[in-house]
Amino acid sequence: MNPTLIRGLWAGRTLALLGILLVAANLRTAVAALSPIVLAISVDIPLGALAIGVLGMLPPVCFAAFGIFTPVFTRRIGLERVVVVALIAILAGHLLRGSAGSLTWLIGGSIVTFAGLGAGNVLLPPLVKKYFPDRVGLVTSLYVTVLSVSTLVPPLVAVPVADAAGWRVSLGMWMIPALLALVPWATMLVRHRMSQSAPPAVPEAEPVLLARIGRSSIAWAIAVVFGTSSLNAYALFAWLPLMLTQTAGISPGQAGTLLSLYAAVGLPCALVVPWLAVRMKNLSLLIYVGMFAFIAGDVGLLLAPGTLTVLWVLLAGLGPLYFPLALVLINLRTRTHEGSVALSGFVQSVGYILGALGPLVVGVLHRLTGGWSWPIWFLIATALAVGFAARVIARPHLLEDDLDRSR
Repeated sequence: MNPTLIRGLWAGRTLALLGILLVAANLRTAVAALSPIVLAISVDIPLGALAIGVLGMLPPVCFAAFGIFTPVFTRRIGLERVVVVALIAILAGHLLRGSAGSLTWLIGGSIVTFAGLGAGNVLLPPLVKKYFPDRVGLVTSLYVTVLSVSTLVPPLVAVPVADAAGWRVSLGMWMIPALLALVPWATMLVRHRMSQSAPPAVPEAEPVLLARIGRSSIAWAIAVVFGTSSLNAYALFAWLPLMLTQTAGISPGQAGTLLSLYAAVGLPCALVVPWLAVRMKNLSLLIYVGMFAFIAGDVGLLLAPGTLTVLWVLLAGLGPLYFPLALVLINLRTRTHEGSVALSGFVQSVGYILGALGPLVVGVLHRLTGGWSWPIWFLIATALAVGFAARVIARPHLLEDDLDRSR
């Protein structure tokens, strides 16, 4: 590509791009850092199956709850200021989790962290649409790739750091990426204040739009795809290490490595899926590929967990290609900035409500049956459900058109 053209694409937007990528680097660290070291934490804070299920359920619950309110706050104080508040919450939450002396303290710190993550989840798609409307697919690929890295690194290093420095350091050290992410956004706000101007304005979601979005078939279809990805992903983030140690006979360290491998599959998906999505006419094909991968991986873990374990984990990890697909669809299936903000909040709120069922139902089924067969059958059933959304998403209609027809 011509160097002059490259400069034209990024001129004046480098700090925004850096800020978007650093926010993405924080959005999964707190989720993926805990489950590999639950045995180490249990030495100081007893964690039973119910407590692990609750901790696994907290991310999608908080993402859903705070995703609902984030568009309201962005309307009042702007995208950039809400980003700064979210990052401060993430930083504080990591500190609270690392200093926890009881289950209540650990849960409280997790809620603070996940509140910031929930806001960040909703903010990134409209930030991309605001600063890079001409490069939605590219920038979405970049930030989802960084998000995938932030998912695979914590389980890879959690056990070694906990063994060397204690589980508190292993949990609390993720405050450092949050601190780094504050720098570009705080710098942008200071620059705008010194120049006595506000950040570039973007129309935020009107209350009427937020109230009517539930009438849109495309909104519900994207939410189902997003929710299926969340449900399966958070269930496995919470339970895969314990599942593999009990069914495949591997060590906690090996299980943590496999969880990191599960997360690592998101890297090629993050790079390829948004690029494909902006070019493919029939997006249902991507959905069916993800559904097949989910089912094949889960069936393998059900029938032969100790044989070809790596293959089953890789296939299960390929299923969440729905995640980058849903994120890019938020911008591809909206015409306006306010539509993007509203759809982002709706999709992620509904999606994470569905996602909250994953860790909880898997934990309850495991406790009731004492095994992993029924929990895995539950995950297989949820993967099948996403096929119904594929037909709606395949039709290239926009959110605003849906809402106009529903008047």
